[in-house]
Amino acid sequence: MNQTNRIIRVIGGGLAGCEAALFLSNRGWKVRLSEMRPRQMTPAHQTAGLAELVCSNSLKSQRTDHASGLLKEELTMLGCQLLQIARECAIPSGDALAVDRSHFSRLVEQAIWESGIQRITETISSIPEEWVEQDVVIIATGPLTTENLMNHLQEWLGEAQSYFFDAIAPILESNSLDQRFAFRANRHDNTTGTGDYWNCPLDESQYHKLVDALVQAERVEVRGFERSRLFERCQPVEEIARSGLDALRFGPMRPIGLYDPKTGKQPYAVVQLRSEDSSGRMVNMVGFQTRLKWSEQKRVFRMIPALHSAEFCRFGVMHRNAYIQSNGQFKLNFSHQTHPSLFFCGQISGVEGYVESIASGWYVGMQIDRRLRGLPAIELPEETLMGSLFRYLLTTPDAKPMYANFGLLPEIRAPKKEQRKKKATRALEALEQWIRLEPMNE
Repeated sequence: MNQTNRIIRVIGGGLAGCEAALFLSNRGWKVRLSEMRPRQMTPAHQTAGLAELVCSNSLKSQRTDHASGLLKEELTMLGCQLLQIARECAIPSGDALAVDRSHFSRLVEQAIWESGIQRITETISSIPEEWVEQDVVIIATGPLTTENLMNHLQEWLGEAQSYFFDAIAPILESNSLDQRFAFRANRHDNTTGTGDYWNCPLDESQYHKLVDALVQAERVEVRGFERSRLFERCQPVEEIARSGLDALRFGPMRPIGLYDPKTGKQPYAVVQLRSEDSSGRMVNMVGFQTRLKWSEQKRVFRMIPALHSAEFCRFGVMHRNAYIQSNGQFKLNFSHQTHPSLFFCGQISGVEGYVESIASGWYVGMQIDRRLRGLPAIELPEETLMGSLFRYLLTTPDAKPMYANFGLLPEIRAPKKEQRKKKATRALEALEQWIRLEPMNE
């Protein structure tokens, strides 16, 4: 079949699928994007919008001495579209990049439409053989891939299928916050009353009572053999509380860098609230992912003084996240070893996190574009976060879902305090050289 007539079928309208679709469409390829919502919803999505951010509206830090910030800088250098869109609808969030979810989704949909991508609302439960034989198929169905499609994929992948459980934090009406017991500030910022976060302080007694309530509260149970599959980076707040009395104070309730203007002192513990939308009408309980029953969420979280009358826009929930362990299943370009026209990207391929999913979509889009133009697959430098992340997923036996982190990068000789800065500088220099040698717009 003539390469110029091939259809690229992207299954899944999340972050990875949309980034891959935009990359390929902008290079002149015919792209069809299939998304099952709203015909079939997931346990976590609230809308039918493309690229809906489910767990949080934050894409994390923009500082290059943080892994997520370095990853964003790499993607910026590579011309990533979704990251550009995210910055167009950013809302105040200190050093982090947080977005108005609805605005972000609308802008992504607009970009998809303007790029001439054909969007189809349909549930894909199996991949027709003729698609794989004649076209290119990208599986970007994310962690909430339907059971039918996962079962179909397992016919090809054997025992490679796996999964873990993830949790989502509650969202509150901001006008239900009692501001007498809260203050605005960004961490490590001494400017009083002007920060992007609401901070809800607790004294020692209030904190201990909250921990006791979290430990004793009724939860949505997970079957015994699945308990070990709770994802470490998104542990429910009640599970953190069960791990030790001070665990929350060194985790999502850490008070470091925050000072209550009423006392001039650092609180014993603090709950941070981050804006969910540009108008500030909704706030997210930062780090408070939970699987408590909804009635218990109301009871326990209202023990926080500033939240005694909190109104919930959305309760926290837990859901099963599916992913595929590579274990030699994927080639360098994330195509299947025995079905080279079948590609995987996003969280189903093993990356974890919003920006990581976007990066995965960009990477697979770039590799497909090269293949259709008759060029071989190419690696990103191992000194870059993108390169090291994808190398980990492709080469590590029984690889678990992975965020970008500095531990993935090759070691560097430097004092401990300077290592992140040195690694970041080296990563960006390596990527700049790679771009000069492999220009994307040829």
